Amino acid sequence: MIVNADSAQVYRDLPVLSAAPTADELARAEHRLYGHLDGSEACSAADWAAHARNEIAKIHGESRRPILVGGTGLYLRTLLDGIAPVPTIDPEVRRQVREAPLEENRARLAELDPDAAERLKPADKARIFRALEVVLSTRRTLSDWQQKREGGIDNMVSLRPLILLPPRDWLYARCDQRFARMVDQGAVEEVKALVARNLDPDLPIMRGIGVREIGAFLSGEISIEQAIAAGQQATRRYAKRQCTWFAHQLPAEWPRFRNPLNATTMAHALELL
Repeated sequence: MIVNADSAQVYRDLPVLSAAPTADELARAEHRLYGHLDGSEACSAADWAAHARNEIAKIHGESRRPILVGGTGLYLRTLLDGIAPVPTIDPEVRRQVREAPLEENRARLAELDPDAAERLKPADKARIFRALEVVLSTRRTLSDWQQKREGGIDNMVSLRPLILLPPRDWLYARCDQRFARMVDQGAVEEVKALVARNLDPDLPIMRGIGVREIGAFLSGEISIEQAIAAGQQATRRYAKRQCTWFAHQLPAEWPRFRNPLNATTMAHALELL
């Protein structure tokens, strides 16, 4: 039983651009939490973890084994370790923060939570907004709340983790091939339909890799060749961040496969499950 742990594949709007399971793959094994949300919904790590806990419990109840597949590290960490019990943010506070200019919010955060302001990148709009709305709404910093986590399942399940960390040159070449193939298979039409919905540009789906790049082509700002090159670059950068995260942020004893899987290494991997 395959359970999705990829933040892009939770949405049904971009099956091609998110590399959602194909019809053949769906026929070979049951998949859950793929394309179960509309792009107008903002799925947080906490939201996904709640869905995943529910699905895992159902699968265990059927005496079956759930296999989580995906590269969204924050999703996996939230599921295993839990999440800080931050109270619901005051809607008025959230409105004020979201409507204020980024520079103004950065200045307020520097005053109320200087550690967060120094730690976060100046252009990291989402995290700056989150840190600010938490301290304004709760009178406690986000890092203070994060000292305690709730809802993790790490001590309730038996894990058989596998981390894939293939050579960068091999991975980057596949990233380039993948994005070009997506464009050939309908990614442009997907983004066109998404843009036509006039959704909030801050929604997670609107920040997905390829959406901005293909959107720029659709608006006439760049050529399709430039859009493909930009999308390939964005994919490679994301892959690099994923590799860095999975190499250093997870327990050292978790098996790491550093060569592309072939018949031999695949058999070894399956033995660990």
